[in-house]
Amino acid sequence: MVAVIYSDAYLQHQVPYGHPERPARLTAIVNALQAVPWRQHIRWLSPHAQRPVEEYLRWVHTETYLERLGEICAQGGGHLDGDTPVSPESDRIARLALCGWMDGVDWVLAQGETGFVCARPPGHHALPDNGMGFCIFGNAAISALYALKVHNLQRVAILDWDVHHGNGTQAMVETNPHIAFCSLHQEHFYPGTGRPEERGCCNNILNLPVPAHREYSFYEQLLQTQVLPFLRTFAPQLLIISAGYDALASDPLAQMNLQPADYAQMTRMLQTLNCPLLLGLEGGYHLDSLAQAVVATLSACEFPVPN
Repeated sequence: MVAVIYSDAYLQHQVPYGHPERPARLTAIVNALQAVPWRQHIRWLSPHAQRPVEEYLRWVHTETYLERLGEICAQGGGHLDGDTPVSPESDRIARLALCGWMDGVDWVLAQGETGFVCARPPGHHALPDNGMGFCIFGNAAISALYALKVHNLQRVAILDWDVHHGNGTQAMVETNPHIAFCSLHQEHFYPGTGRPEERGCCNNILNLPVPAHREYSFYEQLLQTQVLPFLRTFAPQLLIISAGYDALASDPLAQMNLQPADYAQMTRMLQTLNCPLLLGLEGGYHLDSLAQAVVATLSACEFPVPN
């Protein structure tokens, strides 16, 4: 089985017409997953809203930012930065998205099944003191800290394969020796961070900028020669993937040449780490290709063959 954590409430984070990070992204994914031949092997889970999220948010975000976000939403919405609109429900839905990520941590550690958090808004660009790049809360970073603090793990790794560098995630974990962060992202691209020389407090950060227009063979080589050795040396007890799908050739916001099936190959390679695997949605803005890539990712899970 593979667990998918989803709620229709995630569609209530509204953005202006034409904004790439729109509710239809989730609708496309859900519709595609409900149509796959192996749909009986998907376990659909609803996020639990009854969590002490205020405590968890304060692990990485400032009080000033949380108050400002609440005020903007209460006043009818606005912008956290030029790219990051919020609507009246966005504060509540962003908290529910974080709940989904933490539910995913609980599930994969307890059940040993791969989990996919089909939630929005995304999070890997969110900074301690502001949202940016469509992102509101640091979902991946908070989930890693949750695994350490609540589940008493000693080593959690985050791999970010979104085409944009997860600057917010890195800012939140780079001083924590119990978290390793690795990012594959387009070189010289938004948000302008993620240089190879950024290594963290104790070599716990690995940034791998990828030149534009590269295909899967380039990614595969990086996975084999750098990503997997880095992660194996760290020996994570949990691997969290910031699963952005904007490195697809069809994506309107980047210039990379991956195909949906390539994500199945990357997932299979990461499964060789033999640790629980949780994926959470970040970017990806071409609806059909996004849905196909998520299907390909989850198809890499091993399902029992019917008699």
